[in-house]
Amino acid sequence: MIPLGTVSTLTILRETEPGLFLGDEQENEVLLPNRYKPEQFEIGDSIDVFVYLDNEERPVATTDQPHLQLHEFAYLRCSAVNKYGAFMDWGLVKELFVPFKEQARPMKQGNWYIVYLYLDDKTNRLVGSSKTNKYLSNENLDIKKYDQVEILVTHLTDKGANAIINGKYKGLIYIEDIFEDIRTGDKMPAHVKKVREDNKVDLVLQTMGYRAIEPNAQYILDELEAAGGFLPIHDKSEPDAIKDQLGLSKKSFKKAIGSLYKDKKIVILETGIELKQD
Repeated sequence: MIPLGTVSTLTILRETEPGLFLGDEQENEVLLPNRYKPEQFEIGDSIDVFVYLDNEERPVATTDQPHLQLHEFAYLRCSAVNKYGAFMDWGLVKELFVPFKEQARPMKQGNWYIVYLYLDDKTNRLVGSSKTNKYLSNENLDIKKYDQVEILVTHLTDKGANAIINGKYKGLIYIEDIFEDIRTGDKMPAHVKKVREDNKVDLVLQTMGYRAIEPNAQYILDELEAAGGFLPIHDKSEPDAIKDQLGLSKKSFKKAIGSLYKDKKIVILETGIELKQD
């Protein structure tokens, strides 16, 4: 069977009254109804289609692009609710069904929700769920500090903006790190500010590097380069010497060079700090 819930590249096999029949290398076939038939085509052409079940539970192809694919999250509008569950507008003619048991809270027509798309093993239907936490885990992270990631903002609290990271993990942008208007459902690039010991992930939206995470660190790097790679101050220098050299407090200076030392950008000597040579 051609996989449901994903975009597949299939071959046009033949034209029939209801539409084009498409096939894969395993000789599986699916109908592309006339409404999606390209204006120009030839038998043997390849075409990208999304495959799902129609209202009669038959596999069908479409050239429309849904707002999410299998095992992805998206911010969707609830278009209707009946005694079985809710129906979401996900960009296709047949709406996405979210049963009551998969609703984090009762859905209401016209409201928007973060929804995850999965394939029900019992019915072989594509189904939505707003119980997103059960599809996210920070147990085995493959991201680290400074990494650029893609996020989907899930909800805002007094602490900040909660987000899904790379479609797999949970993260938080603390309120003090938010300098622009962001809302639930926003998709955007972000950066990992910190991975905590319990695997909680702190995020920032600003361009990463030392300028965003530790602004003074980049300043010190710039000053080191301008001075030929060495400055005659270090973590044990007198506060006045540090202030005269860089205009920084000793506390800010120590925090910045600690970050640079940890990331192996500098060497701390008895006589000062030095750029580390690659």
